[in-house]
Amino acid sequence: MGTEMVQISKKLLKASPDAEKVKYCYECSTCTASCPVAWIFPKYYNPKILLQKVFLDLNEVLNEMGLWMCAHCYQCYRRCPQGINLPEIFSATRELAVELGYLPDAEDKLWEALKLIKEEIPLAAVYSWLYLHPPEKGIKHSKVEKLITKILKNFVADYRKEEIVPAPKTRKEKIAIIGSGPAGLTAAYSLVNLGYPVTVFESLPEAGGMMRVGIPEFRLPKNVLDIEIHFLNNLGVEIKTDVTVGKDLTIDDLFREGYKATFIAVGAHKSRELRIEGEELEGVTNALDILRAINTGKRVKLGERVAVIGGGNVAMDAARTILRLGAKEVSILYRRSREEMPANPLEVKEAEKEGVKIHFLLAPKKISGRDGPVVALECTRMKLGELDESGRRRPIPIAGSEFMMQFDAVILAIGELPDVSFLPQEIEVARGNTVKVNPLTLETSMPGVFAGGDVVSGPATVIEAIAASKRAASSINRYLRGKDSS
Repeated sequence: MGTEMVQISKKLLKASPDAEKVKYCYECSTCTASCPVAWIFPKYYNPKILLQKVFLDLNEVLNEMGLWMCAHCYQCYRRCPQGINLPEIFSATRELAVELGYLPDAEDKLWEALKLIKEEIPLAAVYSWLYLHPPEKGIKHSKVEKLITKILKNFVADYRKEEIVPAPKTRKEKIAIIGSGPAGLTAAYSLVNLGYPVTVFESLPEAGGMMRVGIPEFRLPKNVLDIEIHFLNNLGVEIKTDVTVGKDLTIDDLFREGYKATFIAVGAHKSRELRIEGEELEGVTNALDILRAINTGKRVKLGERVAVIGGGNVAMDAARTILRLGAKEVSILYRRSREEMPANPLEVKEAEKEGVKIHFLLAPKKISGRDGPVVALECTRMKLGELDESGRRRPIPIAGSEFMMQFDAVILAIGELPDVSFLPQEIEVARGNTVKVNPLTLETSMPGVFAGGDVVSGPATVIEAIAASKRAASSINRYLRGKDSS
């Protein structure tokens, strides 16, 4: 490695302290095996190889399209036996490259990555917006953020202008998809391109699922999602909104109406209960209800001091949204430490940067109110014990550590479950309300019914839902062609 590259490598180590851990890498390939992006783009993205090049051939990696493809889902980091934070290292690498002016064709590389994403998956604009994290208006941009914002806006603008040719219908078998979130829309895109007539059933008034009602506008502008829905409609995907499977019709009804296969992609929209005294008080609300209300244009008033209970992405979205509503103080209470927090680390940093206070190793014990509304939250300090079934250290209450915190509202974001109450008895359900599927085909215990996304995995990321539903679409195609040949 030349002198210039040595200097850049030293700056990289300074910019990303996690890079120092690379020397402990086992080269076990867990990062690549865990990566949904690598599964979708195996020819163009391999996090293990990219990490090796960062320190063995930095000159080459600075000119690679793969440098711009990490989705920041952090699955590699969470599963790495050495805890090497690849997303942070890759982010620091491209920021350093742009900052030093070392990569004059950075725009070309980012354009190449976006074009490849658009060729391989639907929701390219949504996915790109979420993984590239362009900053909001009014926030000071770094050089790399300016580059990302410029290219991404141009990409979305070109997407909007594109002329869409309907996919030819070469197959007669109708396919029903339940849910229009990332998993449902991805499967619809894949199957309509294979020639199948596809109908998506959505219970909400507009398509998009949690992308529309669960992700805040500052993270995903709704006009970007609308572009994707328009694209799929013109491609030939039929989307029926205000139709609730289980209420307006059943899965058996779908088969009676001539659908030859069904894909369940209802996500995980049901909030878990905290189950402590005072949970029924006025001012105690689920985070998903708050996000859904705001995303559908309803006015929400919570007070000046708000507590958010939980440590996942929904907790971060709720806390940042509540700040934008005008709350003077928003505090996240999480019962484990920062290392165990399931939220995307990038979202955690953004929340803290915006002024959200995060209190670790605290658990709510009782919510108190006066004449109805919340006035205080009794908390217990926690310590961490042995690993539990989630792979994280179990939180243990510290006796006698209880204390009171004053709040005007308490928002619960302690996890989400799929609502599987509409499923027929033939479909097996696992612990956590997730649907049991064949791990290879994603077919459920009911022939011809497949499932994917959060309804199978539990709450996950958009890219994981996209990867799962692409697999399911391939399985549905094989299933129908197999029946056709028989």
